[in-house]
Amino acid sequence: MKSSTLLLSVLTLASVTLLGACNKKEAEKKEADASATSASAVATVAAPVAPAAPAAAENVIGKTIYGKTCSMCHAANVAGAPKPGDKADWSPRIAQGMDVLYKHALEGFNGTKGQMPARGGAPNLSDEEVKATVDFMVAQSR
Repeated sequence: MKSSTLLLSVLTLASVTLLGACNKKEAEKKEADASATSASAVATVAAPVAPAAPAAAENVIGKTIYGKTCSMCHAANVAGAPKPGDKADWSPRIAQGMDVLYKHALEGFNGTKGQMPARGGAPNLSDEEVKATVDFMVAQSR
């Protein structure tokens, strides 16, 4: 009887040890899975989200003044006025720099390619409004 009790004790101890090892492996696997899931969640949360490219602010002032005043000549190419969007016509003008374009729009211009009345023929426009309108037309023509 002692041998059967001893055998039973050994078998029980072996079973408990095996079960403990299995449970330990299972616990380690669950812990690893939880850790990976947690790390993934942290990475997802911590990963910087690329901000959407800011939309270029619409030049409402320039667009409005162009539509009310400047389009009368520029849309119809009157007196050599370059049409917004005509890259071939605008490129050499843009290459001169914005200061030159502003000066011609503010003070007027007589050249071989055309004429520009001061302030587009609208003396009531402020310098800022004229410049905003030049900016609008240049943006359309780049």
